[in-house]
Formats: sequence, C-alpha cells, structure tokens
Amino acid sequence: MTTAIDPAIAMQAGAPRDTGLRDRIRAVADTLREDAPACDELGRVTDVTADALRSTGILKMLHPKDFGGLEGHPTEFMEGVIEVGSLNSSAGWVSGVVGVHPHEVALASRELQEEIWGDKAPLGPETLIASPYAPGGTLVPTEGGYIFNGRWGYSSGNELCQWVTIGAFKADADGVVRDRTAVHVAVPASDYEVIQGSWEVFGLRGTGSKDLVITDAFVPEHRVIELEAVTEGSAAPAAGRGDAPVFYLPRNVVFSGAVAAATIGISKGVIDTFVEVTRDREARHGKASQDPFQLAALGRASAEVDASIVQHLHDIDRAYAYCLRGEVVPMWLRAEIRRNQAAAADRATRAADSLFRITGGAGIHVGNGLERRWRDSQAAMHHISNLTEPVWQSWGLLHFGHQPLPTVKF
Repeated sequence: MTTAIDPAIAMQAGAPRDTGLRDRIRAVADTLREDAPACDELGRVTDVTADALRSTGILKMLHPKDFGGLEGHPTEFMEGVIEVGSLNSSAGWVSGVVGVHPHEVALASRELQEEIWGDKAPLGPETLIASPYAPGGTLVPTEGGYIFNGRWGYSSGNELCQWVTIGAFKADADGVVRDRTAVHVAVPASDYEVIQGSWEVFGLRGTGSKDLVITDAFVPEHRVIELEAVTEGSAAPAAGRGDAPVFYLPRNVVFSGAVAAATIGISKGVIDTFVEVTRDREARHGKASQDPFQLAALGRASAEVDASIVQHLHDIDRAYAYCLRGEVVPMWLRAEIRRNQAAAADRATRAADSLFRITGGAGIHVGNGLERRWRDSQAAMHHISNLTEPVWQSWGLLHFGHQPLPTVKF
C-alpha cells in the first residue's frame, strides 16, 4: 500500500543514521552505571539518572521536531536503548518505553499534542509520557467525551512523567463493553493516582513500574487515540506528518522493538559485569579469567548477544527502508520482525543466564552487581512483548495464510 508521502521528500527528510547519541550516552556512562543500585533501592530511576538520560537526548529521539524533539533515526534510538541498558538496567528499560511514547502521540490529534507539548503546557516539549497499554479501563460516553475509570499495572517510569497513554475499551451509556477493540487514552498526572507499594519485585526494581488508578475522570474526545492506522503505520499523513518517515513505522514494531532493545542491553550488561567480576577473581585452581570453561561460556554468550543486537537493528533498518520509500510496512514483514524481536530477546537472555550459572558462589553475592543484572534480565522476559510462543505461533499462522492469535498484534 502506497501512502500520501512523496518518496523524494521522504528520502530528503530521513533522519541521519548517526546524530552522536552513543557518544552522549558514553559521556554519562559512569553516572548511569554507578547510580544503578540507588535506582533499585529507591524503586524508580533517581533524579541523577533521570538527568543523565535527559542529557543524552534519548528521550527525544522519536519526538517530533515541531515540538522540540530530535525526530531521529529509529535504529540509532534502538542502539541507544541497548547501550543504556547495558550500563543501568532500569534506565535502559525506562529510556525505551518512555522514549517510544512520543512516536504515538505525534500521530494523535494536534489538539492533544499542543496540550502535552505546546507553549501552554507547564513543561512544554520536556513533558514525558508513560504507559500501561493493557486495556484496564472503561470509557463511558458523556457530553463532549467520556467518563473514565480503571486500574492499570506496570506503568514503567511513571513518576518521571507528567502524562500517560493507557489502554481502554469504549462502553455504551450503561457502562457495558460490547466492542472489545482497544483504544489508547492520554491522561494527565492530575487525573490518576500512582499506587505506592505496588511494585515489589525481584528484578527491574528501579523502573518504578507501579499501578495507576483513575476514578471518574473526564476525558475529552481529542485525547482518545484510535489504533488501527497507528498500528499499521499509515497514520502519518492524516496527522500532518506525511514528510517524516519515522512516523510511518508500525506501532508494534517500534514499541516492542524498544522492549527488545532494553532486554538485549540488560543481557549485555550481565556479560559486561561478568567480565568485571572475573578479571581479577582467584578461583580454586587459579585465575578465573584463565578457566577454560568460563572462557568458552563467555565466548558463546557474547556471540549470542551480539547476534541478537545485529538481528534487531537490521530489522529496524528493514522496516525504515519502507518508510523512506513512502510505503506502509507490509504485514508479512511486521510479523517477521516481531518474530525476530521475541527471538532476539530470548536468545540474549538465555546467553546471559548460561554465563551466570557458571560463576559459582561469586555470582550470587549481593554487591558485585552480577546477581542484580541477572535478576533484571530474568524480569525483562516477563514483559508480554517478550513472550515468545504466542508471537511465534501467530507468525506461523499468518505464514500459512491463517489469522494470527487475537491477543498478538503485528
């Protein structure tokens, strides 16, 4: 399907592949790495880590230029998420899932964008957006909009943010949901409550992925985001962004891609921390860094994580090539990319786990960072985007000409 974008304009408008994001991340690498335990202890990213993330520009990479964003190359964004995740698991996770939200809001109503990022918004372009996308709420129609109620879990980075975009179903006037087609709803922080104590977990503690509750909030119509065109990647022209290729990326490719990138980065962090711990460690039979079994395990794990990185970034480039040509990314490729994203996250996590299991007693000591990184990698695989079997099954169904599972969106 060809969109309204002129391919020549798209090619001219395509973001440069390298805007120096990784250099900016490396400039604050020590801060991110050293502050990771404090994020865990606090149960959210600290102000120090939040400031470091802002300084890199990673939270602005998929943010539209006309509202102060960088509108950068999506593959560079994914590289950045991997890099941050390798330094600080929770910061990597938050940079991915918070950094990806401007991509959707840029495709929503102009009125909503002005409300969130415009001159009259308290923080203007610096406003950040969190999300829990599971449809945990109900919209009941009223004059000018809806009355909104619900509870949502897993709102990563919400205390860093001033708005959320959250999943919901539309109900009829009696509050009965008859059409289970989900929508996303933008809600300011003044309309929801963050439930403290709702994120007591063993891994990714510093993401602060706490529950949100909304009670009888009024939602004007312009804050409701219909998802079909956003999911497909064809919403940009209607949103006035027909000359910006990055906004042609299909929603699930870019959001699940951010989750996969964070997960791969966390696994890379396990390997990097293993190297630090092992470098000077004395084992029973000599230096651990000369142990043939540990060296072989390190080589295999590193290769697997690197393979995951290459596959993941290559797939984002494949999708973006369609965007640059002014074409909607076809369903077969969207499904294939989601298949690969789930596989890459799984491969990287399994590699990190295989390395952690041979560290002996040294690996389980609190304080050396290795067990914390390992816990984070295990926790990351519990995100719905990383559940491999449903994604693979749905890809197989589509591959043979059948409908994918209704719970899996490509």
